[in-house]
Amino acid sequence: MFPTREQKDITRPPKELLLFIGSYRVLAAFVCTLLSIGALTLPAHAATAVTYFVSPSGSDDNPGTSAAAPFRTLTKAQTAVRTIDTSTSGPITVTLAGGVYRLAKTLTFTAADSGGGTAGTIWWKAAAGQTPVISGGVHITGWAKTSTGSDIWSAPAPTGLDTRQLYVDGVRAQRAAGSLPVSVTQTATGYTTASGDPMAGWRNPSAIEFVYRGGLGLWTEPRCPVASVTSTAITMAQPCWNNSTQRVMRTDGSGRTYNLVGRKSITEAPTAVENAYELLDKPGEFYLDKSEHRFYYIPRSGEDLTTADVEAPALDTLVATSGNASDVPAHVGFQGIQFSYANYTTSNTGTGFSEIQATYQVTGINGYATQGLCAFVSDGTCPYANWTKMPGAVRFTYDKSVHFDHDYFVHLGAAGLDLGDGSQNDTVTACVFTDISGNGLDLGGVDIPQPNSAAQHTSGITVKDSHFYDTAAEYHGGIAIDAGYIETSTITHNQIDHVPYTAISIGWGGWPDKVSLPAQPNYSNHNTISDNLIYDHMSLLGDGGAVYTNGITGTSMASGEHVTGNVVHDQLNTSGGHVLYTDNGATYVSILGNAVWNINVSPWGSKHGNYTAGDGTYDPTDIEGNYWPNGPSDYDNKGVLIQDNHNITGADQIPSSVIAAGGIESQYQTVLSWQPA
Repeated sequence: MFPTREQKDITRPPKELLLFIGSYRVLAAFVCTLLSIGALTLPAHAATAVTYFVSPSGSDDNPGTSAAAPFRTLTKAQTAVRTIDTSTSGPITVTLAGGVYRLAKTLTFTAADSGGGTAGTIWWKAAAGQTPVISGGVHITGWAKTSTGSDIWSAPAPTGLDTRQLYVDGVRAQRAAGSLPVSVTQTATGYTTASGDPMAGWRNPSAIEFVYRGGLGLWTEPRCPVASVTSTAITMAQPCWNNSTQRVMRTDGSGRTYNLVGRKSITEAPTAVENAYELLDKPGEFYLDKSEHRFYYIPRSGEDLTTADVEAPALDTLVATSGNASDVPAHVGFQGIQFSYANYTTSNTGTGFSEIQATYQVTGINGYATQGLCAFVSDGTCPYANWTKMPGAVRFTYDKSVHFDHDYFVHLGAAGLDLGDGSQNDTVTACVFTDISGNGLDLGGVDIPQPNSAAQHTSGITVKDSHFYDTAAEYHGGIAIDAGYIETSTITHNQIDHVPYTAISIGWGGWPDKVSLPAQPNYSNHNTISDNLIYDHMSLLGDGGAVYTNGITGTSMASGEHVTGNVVHDQLNTSGGHVLYTDNGATYVSILGNAVWNINVSPWGSKHGNYTAGDGTYDPTDIEGNYWPNGPSDYDNKGVLIQDNHNITGADQIPSSVIAAGGIESQYQTVLSWQPA
């Protein structure tokens, strides 16, 4: 049976529809072709931002997804962040409310904490207008006067606590200190004294510490504990004493002997004695009696210990990475956070503090005879100049793209921030470093001068627009910014003031030139120190400078170190050094367009024999276009070029544009008025 006309009209599509379907098929095929060749990308759904909230008054039973229901601990927030797929997530933020986050153990970051992908950098940041404090301290309460009419107050300390610091309402107290109460004669094990040494009757004589300002070189201040005291003898603790009195010497061609770095031995009596109850006699001093677990303190004028916030450091490291080159955290940032009350007590042990330079120290039994001496002694350990580094309160090694922005490092017992071996493409921007016992900021290390892999390089670090002041508050040979072996890094537009020794130090391993041998080969190259404002430095120790360089810094003038546009004034010490200081083995250093005035030392020094080349030339150095008083004469010989510098008598002879360019840039000036929480 054939269909009727009406049936045909119903079952067959109209011509217009057939034309539409055909066109659609052509269009679909065209779109598929575009997609296959990447010429067309269809819009994706926007990745969802994730924010977690933390507060000291929160609870880890909360969801942590709102400020009204925050987590309580940083570890809970870290666990939550680790569950997020950063390849599809939007921005991830952990917002910290103001208050104190007391850590019982180090907050450790691993590859599991990394950002990247669509998440970008994972930011741990302060809530708007608030300052969270990540603290390693314990709150000391229960203060009472020791007796009627006494100025000394006491409070119980947690059992087992050992610390070298105490802070009262955010102000560092000083360990009880005074002068040596008896004349001494040095021996192989310590000292002999006149009969009747009063220290023999002091409580806890093994807690006493001797301090030697300039004891192992003008730039050092070693410290050694006492082991025991009798009426006629003081026995010093080991290995600190041997490491500070028996350092290996080497003779150069002229017959002079060197330890390569510093002196062979402490030879003077201690310049100060610390940590004895019997020396507690001034407001602001404290003493911790570890045997009875009790603090003693004399309040300063205006302090009320019944209401004061008294903090004692207990935890050494606040935040760190695993230190494993195969477990690298990346794309993590910290913003608006204060890091405080980290501890460091190695100096209290027999190790003491046998300083070499920049708070690096000799440690270990027979360390004086072997540590870091490599080929210079038959059983020396390698690499050369690998001495023990003081740890940072915040310590990152083997990391990528970690950022510190408007963070505050204050009230810390060793170094502040350490971006060590394998730290790459990190930034430090608009941060404050103050009231730190040792170095403010450490970059790189001295243990891997010639890395086996790219992962071990410290590279691409930028430190900018940050304020460093009152660093090296206890270990006075410390540096505001200390860089060992690093590459392609920049230290720029910072302000460094009121520090006891060198402001910026970069490079390592140049000392073999003292015995006419090449400096330690290393990977450092393409580093720049520019447009920093530095003043009132070198206030206690000697033989340093505003910018100090040491060792090989590249393979040519182009790839070497550039010290440019820095503004320096008021280096008023008279105990050696230079303002812009090229020390042992400093090779391929350019010193260009800096401004220097009001100084008591030479603005630049000095040239050294280039024993790496071994051709009778000097370490290549370029010194041009600087403004300074009593500068060197023009010179172009044997690798050293000095020309077009301007000898001045005062700052008014320096172009205002040069001076104005130094220091913290205008958009970051608020860091200069920051106050700790």
